[in-house]
Amino acid sequence: MSTQLYFIYDSHCPWSYAATQLIARIHTDFPQISLQLLHNAYFDGDNGVSLRTVEAVKELSGVSFGEQYIANLNENKDSTLCANLMTWVQNKSASSAFELLTNIQQQHFIQGKACIDKEDVAAIIDELKLSPPAKCLKHEKLTKDAEFVVHDIAEIQEIIGTNAIPAILLAQDENLTLLNHNLYLENPEHFVEAIKVELAK
Repeated sequence: MSTQLYFIYDSHCPWSYAATQLIARIHTDFPQISLQLLHNAYFDGDNGVSLRTVEAVKELSGVSFGEQYIANLNENKDSTLCANLMTWVQNKSASSAFELLTNIQQQHFIQGKACIDKEDVAAIIDELKLSPPAKCLKHEKLTKDAEFVVHDIAEIQEIIGTNAIPAILLAQDENLTLLNHNLYLENPEHFVEAIKVELAK
């Protein structure tokens, strides 16, 4: 049986940042499950994050936010470059994709970097020994591959009946299950148990 976990997210979304800790547990506890990261590119430079949202994420998940990130909340967020980069690595070096995502989130939410240009992510790319093409390190527009992912996400969202992000889905052969990750943000261990139940069906 083929089993895949789909994580629909945005690298600049605080709720996606909180849900990443659930993905980390599954990635560690269930190495047999193939992880598919789908960057939704929701933050396009015309939207920001409110302090109220950040406080809600902290309360429900326990994740931390750096002082610099909080200080820059009034600045609009743009995840275009990260969507391009994450799509490329998912296609070309999937084994590095999750580590790249967590490193980007560390830079953005803890260190407070905008992660909008190649200088912000250069050190991460070097550390992971990645060689993305120049088109993936631009923030002016999505690459064709990133556009395809956004289109695929729209189709999935139509099937599951929600366009909310993040979304976590478990696919077993032809069966697709939307997992209510909100129930587990405070206790990832319970999410592991929920996955076990789904795998046993």
